[in-house]
Amino acid sequence: MTKALSQEPGIQIFKAADLDKLFPKLDVGTIINQPGVNSKIVDVPVTETSNPLTIGFFSMSPGESFDFLYDVVEYKVVTKGKFIIRDKEGNRYVAEAGDVILFSPDFPVVFDGESDGEAIYSKHAAALPAFMQ
Repeated sequence: MTKALSQEPGIQIFKAADLDKLFPKLDVGTIINQPGVNSKIVDVPVTETSNPLTIGFFSMSPGESFDFLYDVVEYKVVTKGKFIIRDKEGNRYVAEAGDVILFSPDFPVVFDGESDGEAIYSKHAAALPAFMQ
């Protein structure tokens, strides 16, 4: 399990060129047992207090679509490419580099297999063990 990033007071900078080495992403298709999903994710605990904070890194390349149910408020900032997301009514949303996506708790979404992008995300919740290195 990864230790929380915020162990001591101070400033930490994580260089973009080092992110994949520091926080290697896991295969989402393996985690959710859905071959063909071409997506990767990693949760990184920032704090381990009674009000935990987690950041993460998420990417998708074209492949199969997959469903996800958010249980907490989470936002993703698209840093590269685009994500295509659908809600249970079939409404289609496209988020591109620079856009922010806000997910509400208990709201199912579909990450469309056409997506091809990268994002950083944050949530006031503990890191999910299945999404940690």
